[in-house]
Amino acid sequence: MHAASTQAESAALRTLLRSLGQIVLQPNAFTGACLLAGWLLADPRLACAALMGATAANVSAVLAGYLEADTRDGLHGFNGALAGLAAFNVIADNATAAAVAILAATATAWFLEPWSRRLRANGLGVFSSPFLIVTWLWLPMITTAAPVTAAAAPQPFTAMQWVNGILGALAQPGFASGALPGLLVLLGIAAASRRHALWALIGAALANVAHVLLGATASSLDAGLLGFNGALSAIALADCGAAATLGGISVAVVLQAVASYFGWPAMTAPFVLASWSVQWCRHRFARGAAARESMKRIDPSRQLS
Repeated sequence: MHAASTQAESAALRTLLRSLGQIVLQPNAFTGACLLAGWLLADPRLACAALMGATAANVSAVLAGYLEADTRDGLHGFNGALAGLAAFNVIADNATAAAVAILAATATAWFLEPWSRRLRANGLGVFSSPFLIVTWLWLPMITTAAPVTAAAAPQPFTAMQWVNGILGALAQPGFASGALPGLLVLLGIAAASRRHALWALIGAALANVAHVLLGATASSLDAGLLGFNGALSAIALADCGAAATLGGISVAVVLQAVASYFGWPAMTAPFVLASWSVQWCRHRFARGAAARESMKRIDPSRQLS
């Protein structure tokens, strides 16, 4: 009995860690542990938020009767983790943040299955879209207008800011910042896929350069805010070929720049929309190729008539 209980607890822990790993698109428990270590290093409050949200979403998925294999892979928990992180990142009061985190995480889980069926029918991945939709619904009720401040004078970009910008971009999908938390995330991604880790660095670096050329500030670069959508897009599209991946990174940069200009809380939306655009094009091309192949198989007697 004790051995069975220990195995169940170990399986639950692996599921929880895989849910955290899926934030950077890796169904890997070690990746999730690296993210958790990064949060503990950057801000323990974020670690509590992610664990709370992932647990609420996974429990909701079990109650809803979703596929157990998908739950074990972390597919039902990572949007809940992101919902929890967003709540604790925006709301200062811990009790209010916890209540919003649990409710939002539960909503992402119940919303996930019908939403994912619709997306799959069009060849699209779910990614963090449930988290975005749920967060956008409650965010206007919580946040207040930011005070208007005078524009800071342009500052030179240092080598350390570029390092922070690239590594910090890997921590930003989990609402953390800093080179060391980002390095832990990179280690976690590399443990699951060295190719994904390389593309994450490439995506973050290219996005950082592009945003700086578009006029981004040194402080935004230093915080890792410029490259995280590029990094996520690179990981998501790494299996689609270099051209598609670079195209997705470019789309993510443009969308993030537009959202930043208008002051929209885009979060990971540029990554999601950029990945969808590439997937949709590939899906349409595949359907067109299948239709042309079907036409070639028409009865020869009809072709000759």
